Amino acid sequence: MAFEYAIALTGGIATGKSTVASLMGLNGLRIIDADAIAHRLLEENRAWVVASFGEEFVTNGKVNRPALGNVIFSDPLAKQALETFLHPKIRTAIEEASEKQDRLNYPYLIDIPLFFETNSYPITHSVVVYTPKNIQLERFMKRNGFSHEESLRRIESQLDIETKKQRATWVIDNSLNLKHLQKECEAFVETIKTLYPAPRV
Repeated sequence: MAFEYAIALTGGIATGKSTVASLMGLNGLRIIDADAIAHRLLEENRAWVVASFGEEFVTNGKVNRPALGNVIFSDPLAKQALETFLHPKIRTAIEEASEKQDRLNYPYLIDIPLFFETNSYPITHSVVVYTPKNIQLERFMKRNGFSHEESLRRIESQLDIETKKQRATWVIDNSLNLKHLQKECEAFVETIKTLYPAPRV
């Protein structure tokens, strides 16, 4: 049965979720990356992207994700069209990966950026990577080079990070530096080890 041992790893734009996923992996937790699955499926469906949005969104045989992202974040109908097409495929791929992980009878993380927004996965426990909104905005602007207005618009397209924090089973605080974040991740892994018996070898 899928999702039996799954823990949703989520957060907001530029809260550091990808870094946390890497640190969790280094500390021995297995990860299913929904973003990586989404990127793969988007590439596999380039013909649909061209038919739906235009040839300019595929460059040198690859989907131009930044250009497509600009459209998706500015046009609700385009966003809905993409999600309607892609999300069921993502869900099927994640479910298949989850069934394989569940056979090991030990918790693993599924990195799902929009876990709370879509409410599509029957996963009981979640861990949220938390950064206060002002730091989140600052990091996103620095990382992506977008304007304050555009950065804020993209952040506010997701559920507020404070709400996600309240709904989480566990919280990883990423408001300081990398050393602090590493300690937060190590503490979480120790919590999981305490709560669950060692996996079968």
